[in-house]
Amino acid sequence: MKYIIRNDKKNNTEAINDYIKEKLGKLDKYFSNPEEIEANILTKSDGRLMRIEVTIPTQHFTLRNEVSNEDLYAAIDLVVDKLERQIRKNKDKINKKINKTYIQDFQYELEDEYYEENEIVKHKKIELKPIDEEEAIIQMNMLGHSFFVYKDVDTNNICVLYKRKDGNYGVIETK
Repeated sequence: MKYIIRNDKKNNTEAINDYIKEKLGKLDKYFSNPEEIEANILTKSDGRLMRIEVTIPTQHFTLRNEVSNEDLYAAIDLVVDKLERQIRKNKDKINKKINKTYIQDFQYELEDEYYEENEIVKHKKIELKPIDEEEAIIQMNMLGHSFFVYKDVDTNNICVLYKRKDGNYGVIETK
């Protein structure tokens, strides 16, 4: 796996970067071509809490998770454990979907990030490939988001899948 490690304010120490690479390297066994996968890691300090955000876009799905802890090493351990659980939990669903012809290959292009109160803090551009609702649910859950934008494979309309307060899902479809 290739690693892009950033810190929001300062550079991480070499020891932290090595620890991140060592721990995330445990995930290589889940990928058929780990040398082609690029992991984006961002570490931040929020007061006394340290935060690590890991995003691993692959050809067929995107893994994402973040953890905050007072100890950055503990946060790294926790985020790797969460990512591994995410992979194992969705492994069968992902493999089933990969064998279908309409797989979503989507990538994020990060734009500017702003940190003003009541302002837009992040812009993302996504490439939408047609998928079905089941694949959208898998993608949303793997990203850990409460909504997901996708293009429906049957209608070719842009849809928004969201998680309802009762635990079920809803879909908003455009015309």
